[in-house]
Amino acid sequence: MSKTMQVFYEGRVQGVGFRYSARRVAAGFDVAGYVRNLPDGRVELVASGDPDEVDGFLDAVRDSELAGHIAGEVVADIVKPAGLRGFEIRF
Repeated sequence: MSKTMQVFYEGRVQGVGFRYSARRVAAGFDVAGYVRNLPDGRVELVASGDPDEVDGFLDAVRDSELAGHIAGEVVADIVKPAGLRGFEIRF
């Protein structure tokens, strides 16, 4: 069974190393997906994998040094996008 989550982070999440920190955190989990900046100032993160791994990864992002930059988040279950391999930063 696989789970795919899409998270939109709001706050001071651009220009603070958010994407690179999220990729570093992802290295500790068996997840595939990506993180990218959006034109409206938010950051989008998509993570897919075993439900426990995905939940653990998202919790680890919330508990990381990024926590002070996150003012809000919108989380949704989504269908896994085709071609996800590894965890990458998208530009």
